[in-house]
Amino acid sequence: MAQEFSGIPNSQDRVIGRWLLAIATIIFGASNAIASKLHDLGDTHLIDGRNPISFCNSLFVGDICELGILIFIYYREWNIKEIKKIKFKSWIFLTIVAVLSGALAPALIFTALDRTPINNVILIGRIEPVMVLALSILIVKSKTSFWNITGAISTCIGVALVIFLQQTVSLNFSSGEVLTIIGSIALAIASTISDVQLFNIPIGFFRVFRTLIGTFVFGTIVIVLFGFEHFIDVFSPFLWQWILIYSVVIVGFGQLCWINALKKSTSIDITLASAFNTIAGILCSYFIVQQAPNTAQYIGGIFILIGIVLGDVGDWMQNKKMKGKQAHSAIAIDMESGFKGV
Repeated sequence: MAQEFSGIPNSQDRVIGRWLLAIATIIFGASNAIASKLHDLGDTHLIDGRNPISFCNSLFVGDICELGILIFIYYREWNIKEIKKIKFKSWIFLTIVAVLSGALAPALIFTALDRTPINNVILIGRIEPVMVLALSILIVKSKTSFWNITGAISTCIGVALVIFLQQTVSLNFSSGEVLTIIGSIALAIASTISDVQLFNIPIGFFRVFRTLIGTFVFGTIVIVLFGFEHFIDVFSPFLWQWILIYSVVIVGFGQLCWINALKKSTSIDITLASAFNTIAGILCSYFIVQQAPNTAQYIGGIFILIGIVLGDVGDWMQNKKMKGKQAHSAIAIDMESGFKGV
């Protein structure tokens, strides 16, 4: 039942893997901008003064669409024989990771998109790899290099500059910047747990389980806090047609490219692709919603990019030292690129 990506692909597979990584990176980079664009589209098609493509409706309906697509793709991994192999302890950690990465983090990031510019969410979200590194050192006792630590420090400085150089930013608990940080921390904790405790869980099984639990938990919390009327427009055909298109492109095509790329790529290829996800996100933000980086984002972004480069150098040196033999859980590698849309 174990599933990992630790082998060294041949040259032809690696070329194919790089192309698939590039396509997936562009699609995932565009996910936040497209979600914001759909929200703006909903503002022009109000229902009794309400936006049918609100971020709350988008996340809930998007999760339902994603669940259907993932079941269609991974139904073979959901059989009684394989499910019986999962130990009780693994079920507990599966549920924790599913709640963190399938309900809490997406809800926080989608809310942040409604309260702060997209580029802030993209750049501040780079704190996630730093948190993964910190948790790996403190909890897993993993050894790291000077390059990784220096890169993490540079990234933290960049994130701080993005926040504090913008005079319009108000740091309270409900601000988009703070919500992005909390969401990134949730993803980092989920990634660390999955790398240590979910090594033998098939990635397809996990994806379906995460989406199922995430949809249930998110929907339940919204209903408890705001009542059923909060989802009054959830059956809007206009909402469903656009979210279904979004889900097919981001979840269906994007994640198919990503998962096939994982099988044909080395760990350093995946790390580089995850790094370029930031650049792709900023470019898509400009071309899709015409949000150009401001001065603070440029200055902080430079430090963040330097941190990414230093971190990639550290990963490359570590990978070279281990001769490609170091293996991580498929789930942890899959989560390396961070939030991929609903």
